Amino acid sequence: MTAADLIFYALAALTLVPALWVVGSPNIVHAGFNLLLTLLGVAGLFAWLGADFLAVAQLMVYIGGVLVLVLFTVMMTRVPQAREADSGAKRAILPGLFALGVLVVLLLVATGTHWGAPALTDAQPTTAEIGANFMTSYIFPFEYVSLVLLAALIGAAILIREPRGTEEDDEAGAAVETAEEEVQS
Repeated sequence: MTAADLIFYALAALTLVPALWVVGSPNIVHAGFNLLLTLLGVAGLFAWLGADFLAVAQLMVYIGGVLVLVLFTVMMTRVPQAREADSGAKRAILPGLFALGVLVVLLLVATGTHWGAPALTDAQPTTAEIGANFMTSYIFPFEYVSLVLLAALIGAAILIREPRGTEEDDEAGAAVETAEEEVQS
């Protein structure tokens, strides 16, 4: 086993072990922080395999944007009142069977496919070519996607906004009116 193999296995372990914790964790905040480790492992694998653009995009988009948004959302969301939940084993049967079926299909495909190995070459940086294509040939789809994401962000902000005139506002208004009546009498 070479040093390259050890590095690959370490990055794979950094990806898989926290991913299992994300799936099985009862605490959503712990799951979010373990998702950070999983995404770091994936970025490390991309970098190790010579996909420099994908590694940086993984860090900036998924860790820098999506994961931070998820963690802030989780931390800012009100926790619902306790209610009786189904037992964990009862809820895990169907997803477990589905995951087992997907695993069987993946193993059948992986073992039944002839994987021709291309000749190894030195990794070449790809970021300059990708950046040039984004700003020349693919500028319209690039800007279109940014507008779609902006529209989704505005829509999400509108959906989570609390409507005016909630019960809390009515109670606060009634308390102010009562206090004003007491001051006048």
